Amino acid sequence: MRVVVIGGTGHIGTYLVPRLVEAGHQVTCVCRQQRNPYHPNEAWKQVQLVSLDRSQLEQQGKFGQAIADLNPQVVIDLICFQIDSARQLVSALQGRLDHFLHCGTMWVHGHSVEVPTDETQPRHPFGDYGIQKAAIEDFLLREIDQRSLPTTVLHPGHIVGPGWLPINPAGNLNPAVFAQLEQGQEVLLPNLGMETLHHVHADDVALGFMQALTHREQAVGECFHIVSAKALTLRGYAESLATWYGQPAKLRFVPWEEFRQQVSAQDAHLTWDHIAHSPNGSIEKARRLLDYQPRYSSLEAIQQALSWLKNHSV
Repeated sequence: MRVVVIGGTGHIGTYLVPRLVEAGHQVTCVCRQQRNPYHPNEAWKQVQLVSLDRSQLEQQGKFGQAIADLNPQVVIDLICFQIDSARQLVSALQGRLDHFLHCGTMWVHGHSVEVPTDETQPRHPFGDYGIQKAAIEDFLLREIDQRSLPTTVLHPGHIVGPGWLPINPAGNLNPAVFAQLEQGQEVLLPNLGMETLHHVHADDVALGFMQALTHREQAVGECFHIVSAKALTLRGYAESLATWYGQPAKLRFVPWEEFRQQVSAQDAHLTWDHIAHSPNGSIEKARRLLDYQPRYSSLEAIQQALSWLKNHSV
């Protein structure tokens, strides 16, 4: 198949593009600039790289047609964040593709009602990112005739892997939290530390896209959670990492308002966003229809990322 991957040199594309090449597909990677993927792979030598500035072309009303001009049979869009972007792309691709795959997010659910959350639960998105992604999903799966654009939407959790910093047990990106756990120092957690995070290795997300392509008949017109088998509580995450570091977990739990006052504004903002969502997704639908079998647990994916960062002195 002729496959165009939009945003193919990022976290997911680093693993997805080589998988596509190895499966025998003819792959074109569209990105804004000719940046290297996070990890080298010989498969990239067989990939056509096309540099397109999506924002600029969308302002000119030309991005969708630019993708259509590449004559794909399959388009995988990893970087669509606004409903208007989705509408422009779809208008140019309807009636021309065998399969269109969109990367969504677990954030479309907003807060959970029952956990683990499955794909049938009502959406309560909040925050611009979740609201826009939910609108895109609704547009792609409910407004578009699937005969004119066979579509699948995949919803990853917190993507993690070698090359970048994971969301930490406090629900933000401050690397000091990992250092404190490694050194046996006290770590501050909000509330009782029972909110959840749901990490997924980037290669398992790539696997999800591959399985959706392989099981096209079951995938078209559907959305799927693509996460690890189980979410982590903040407390369980911190305790497990401390054990991995060979240290006792010294955790102090404080009410949200006290936590917010003791960390930076940026850390507080990220923590609140993560604990307010507390994603905990079921992968039973993906297992049943796509034979999706993630290789990594959340903790294994996180540990691999942390080991890479330490070995590369990042």
